[in-house]
Amino acid sequence: MIFGGFQRTSLIDFPGRIASIVFVMGCNMRCNYCHNPDLVFMRSKSIPESLILTEMKRRKRYVDAVVVTGGEPTIWRDLPDFLARLRGLGLLIKLDTNGTHPQMLEHIINNRLADYFAMDIKAPWQHYERIVGVRTEVESINRSASLIKQSGIEYEFRTTLAPELNANDIFEIAEQIRPAKRWYIQRFVNGATVGRTGRSTVSLDSLKATLAKISGIESVALRGF
Repeated sequence: MIFGGFQRTSLIDFPGRIASIVFVMGCNMRCNYCHNPDLVFMRSKSIPESLILTEMKRRKRYVDAVVVTGGEPTIWRDLPDFLARLRGLGLLIKLDTNGTHPQMLEHIINNRLADYFAMDIKAPWQHYERIVGVRTEVESINRSASLIKQSGIEYEFRTTLAPELNANDIFEIAEQIRPAKRWYIQRFVNGATVGRTGRSTVSLDSLKATLAKISGIESVALRGF
């Protein structure tokens, strides 16, 4: 694995936990709105795994968890080995993923190498490739969502309200992930991104009206609005 960032402390990235964040380089998607272009294109200065593990061992006095994010962590075959080493330090683990590698997630679930999953649902299935910028097997993403829901491990689904999405798209995403425990719709903030993008045309009132029609998801909430 190649690591491109490390944040010592976060109070918001792992619900109910004080966590450090490890950023993995590389991604198999090219979402225009992604705010981590240096990680996606592997332009960040790499950090040795040994340094991360040494820092996490030292920080066990201050944090009780670690978030592994990216980029996309599941593109790396040695991800389970890294998670096992973190687990060996006595840390709780949250894994962020785009869901494109269900076999990897199944291995992680079966070996109890994660305590919380955050999986991105980018768009309605029929619009996925347009939003993520690459050819995509939505069957794999759907399979990953099912594995996570059935795992018995805490999880959340997340959707960024990209400029290309409308209120009807949000409703369709809800239909395709339900039943589910938690789903967060995140506000897109324009800035340094992977590709050229614009501003969302969905008003907050329209978004709230759409969310009021959703059923089958225990908790639906907005982030950053």
